[in-house]
Amino acid sequence: MADLYEQTQDEISPVDLRFSEDEMEAQVHHLTDFIQERVDAMGADGAEIALSGGIDSTTTAYLAVEALGAENVHGVLLPKEVNEDENMSDAERVAEELGIDYDVIGIDSIMEEVLAQGDAETENPSEDEWEGRYVGNTSARVRMTLIYLLANRENRIVLGTGNRAELGTGYVTKYGDGGVDCNPLGNLYKQQVRQVAAHLGVDESVVRKTPTGGMVDYGTDEEEMGMSYDTLDAVLAFYVDGNLPASVTARLTETSVEAVERIQEFHEESAHKRTPPAEPEPLF
Repeated sequence: MADLYEQTQDEISPVDLRFSEDEMEAQVHHLTDFIQERVDAMGADGAEIALSGGIDSTTTAYLAVEALGAENVHGVLLPKEVNEDENMSDAERVAEELGIDYDVIGIDSIMEEVLAQGDAETENPSEDEWEGRYVGNTSARVRMTLIYLLANRENRIVLGTGNRAELGTGYVTKYGDGGVDCNPLGNLYKQQVRQVAAHLGVDESVVRKTPTGGMVDYGTDEEEMGMSYDTLDAVLAFYVDGNLPASVTARLTETSVEAVERIQEFHEESAHKRTPPAEPEPLF
């Protein structure tokens, strides 16, 4: 098992958060049991997954097939013009390797119509704000709507693909890619997702692929966040989840106190994305 992972992850820096072999076996059983329990609890016939060709959706698909069988898992590819052909090819390859049925629904024409309706109400946002807040978030919400349309039609639950690093920093669109029935990877740092993927036999090229959001024509996830996922994982583990001082975390993660505190700000500002909508306490 260790040899398999070494082939797909040559270097972990600054901190190794990977599971032991025994822990890995227990973790996979735990995750597949969770998926089966959620399907049963909701009286569903299977699971729907948005396949992007990235490590998170691929790992979720592998776990779902392990839990439910290929015949009870359905994938959907929802490409935009900004998505690289390589990613869509990887997504189709994953579906075919797993033997799951899938649909491909391009969303560019839908997005054009939706954005045209909202354009009159927009007060001259900057290009970055328009691309990130309006186009990016709306793309995620259009995708969520289409995924639920397919899932409802066949009585499936929607499996999210968010990991602990993304959910912990709010790198998710509320009621977009965050609009799911459950998140099997929600307690796993990105580094651990890669390890689970390698354990399940995911192709090395997918495990090692640099993550991108796929919503707008920006760079990689790590460029947007200002640090590598391995560093982000470590900051979250030590400072946000572990409550170590910022100075100690910065030293252990080989980054600055300012960068550590910025991650904490992301975590605090995105709390609303991880909780149900607020409502007042009953008055009577």
